[in-house]
Amino acid sequence: MTFLELNAVFLGVAALAWAAAWAAGRIPRGAPAAVGISIAALFVLTAVFDNVMIASGLFDYGGDTLAGVRIGLAPIEDFAYPLGSAVLLSGLWMLSGPRRGEAG
Repeated sequence: MTFLELNAVFLGVAALAWAAAWAAGRIPRGAPAAVGISIAALFVLTAVFDNVMIASGLFDYGGDTLAGVRIGLAPIEDFAYPLGSAVLLSGLWMLSGPRRGEAG
């Protein structure tokens, strides 16, 4: 299994959480913008710290399981984890809260 295949499964589960929250009417008005800002911040942190860790030799990837696209030294596949985490956790959080317009 390549990293892209693993990422597709993880991002698919995250998308299902958001779809379930949307179908249940539990996505507050400002949630997409807040999640987008969180994703942007996580991407910046991932770009910086993955490059530092790879450059310092803490870990490396097998070349045959990567797509080959990199941001600095960090493979593009690494950016699916912060994206999926932000989407999955926010979707689950919204599913656990009250519906839009209900008192909390």
